[in-house]
Amino acid sequence: MKRSLSEKALAIVKKMQQNELTESVIYEKIARFAKGDENRETLLRLSKEEKAHYEIWKTYTGLGMKPQALKVLWFTFLARTLGFTFAVKLMEKGEENAQVEYDLLAQEVEESISIREQEEEHEKVLLEMLDEERLHYVGSMVLGLNDALVELTGSLAGFAFALQNTRLVALSGLIVGISATFSMASSEFLAARSEGKSDALKSCAYTGVAYLITVVLLILPYLLFEPTQYIPALICMLLIIVAIIAAFTFYTAVAQDQPFRSRFLEMALISISVAVISFVVGLLAKTFLGVDI
Repeated sequence: MKRSLSEKALAIVKKMQQNELTESVIYEKIARFAKGDENRETLLRLSKEEKAHYEIWKTYTGLGMKPQALKVLWFTFLARTLGFTFAVKLMEKGEENAQVEYDLLAQEVEESISIREQEEEHEKVLLEMLDEERLHYVGSMVLGLNDALVELTGSLAGFAFALQNTRLVALSGLIVGISATFSMASSEFLAARSEGKSDALKSCAYTGVAYLITVVLLILPYLLFEPTQYIPALICMLLIIVAIIAAFTFYTAVAQDQPFRSRFLEMALISISVAVISFVVGLLAKTFLGVDI
């Protein structure tokens, strides 16, 4: 039976009802391809919780609703590409802004506060139960990413001022980058084996792939710009560095509940500082060694 509400409160309830139904469908779809029986069970439990909340709000609106198709497709896509832990935690972070709406709604619907508290507490417990394999190797990915950013940023920046030719910089960077990828991956493998880890091969694979992807992205501007446009290529590389750091830091901040701002500033400051120092080294080397290419 539909319960009486003011127009403003009814609008809030309709929005919440829609979100609960949509998220219920998202959890159910992700559960179909999530690895691990416990993960699937947890996601299905979350789906049932959201559906139950939908039914509660339905008693106030008296409306039957359909899930938001685009939102379902988007978060299902994120779950397949970036992992279900990242997708569901990102989705739940979007609900944090609903606190103001709950406070307004509490003036007319007393049970809304208890619903909110139960939802937050239960979902927090269930989300902590998720155990995704790729998150076990975030440390390996961070190692590969950080090392590639710092080492290759310095190398490419130095090459840019020393060689002043984008093609030569790209060639030099590619040689250094490929060699460093194998070096870093093998070092990670040996380190993991020495610690008695059974997943040493996977660990080195995550490190190597993260390093190699970074190498390709940083060299790309030197292949796209004309040979004499090494300064624009260098600026473009720095922008790519900031974008890579921002994207990866955001991923780990959401998936592992870590602070974004401090980690982003730390990584960006280190990489940019190395680049600036390497600019100077490359320029000084070219000047004092009298090398002219």
